[in-house]
Parts: sequence; C-alpha cells; structure tokens
Amino acid sequence: MATTENFNHDKTKILILATLSGGYAGADSVGQLHVDYAPNTYILPVKCPSMFPEDFYLRSFKKGIDGIIVMYSGTDSPYRGGPERTAQLINRTYDRMKEAGIDTRRLRLTAICTVCTKPFLKEVGLMNDVLAEIGPVERDLAAASPEMAVS
Repeated sequence: MATTENFNHDKTKILILATLSGGYAGADSVGQLHVDYAPNTYILPVKCPSMFPEDFYLRSFKKGIDGIIVMYSGTDSPYRGGPERTAQLINRTYDRMKEAGIDTRRLRLTAICTVCTKPFLKEVGLMNDVLAEIGPVERDLAAASPEMAVS
C-alpha cells in the first residue's frame, strides 16, 4: 500500500460527516489534545448521517471530494433507527458508486465515540492511504465517463 509520508494532501479532499453525538466529539477531542492530522480534511457536524441521500455522496464526488468518511456514534446514536438507516443508505450508495465507476473505498462508514482520538486519527490516515493509492476522484470519473470529470 502507498504511504502518506510523501503524499501531497493539497491535491485531495476528505469530507468527514461527523455526528454530534460521536464523530464530531471525537474530532473535538483530537483538537483539544492539539494533535495534528492531514490538512485536507473537512469536518461537517451533523445530527444523523441518514439525513443525507445517496445523491449527496455522488454529487460530492462529482464536485471534487475525493473521499468521504461517515463517522457516527453507531448504536449509541440518540436517534432511533438512525444507525440502521445510515448503514442501509451507505450500502445502497456503494452500489450506485459502482455503477458510476467510482471506487467504493472512497466512502467509509465508521463508529467513532466521543473520546476516540486514536480511531479518529486512524480513519483519516487510512483514507489518505487509500487516496495515495487510487488518486483523485477525477480519475474514476474520467475513466467512467468524460462528461463526469471534475473541471
């Protein structure tokens, strides 16, 4: 696998959908510890990731987001049925990504707790490892269909 040590983070973008009850609190814990992580990471706090339709992910890739990590609180979610709906939505999105020629490794669903600093950092590192290996999303889009390429 490629290493992120010499990887240019300026060329890729990672969007993290972080639930307020899990992933965002984990990201906040990392910040409070003053721990550095890749600067190509953009964190969007959300109540529950199941509120984002499949098209959101596909549009994000088309607009140049190279990787998306959905960090949620798993079964600790305060929203009844939220974790199950999120998992089902991500599975359907994987199918649509395959149809569009987008590598499914660009989308990850992971449970991150409020104090999970190491798992948070690990997930960001893993996504950057994947992006170092497969490159920017524009490659997937251009290979699938020239009109889908990011401009």
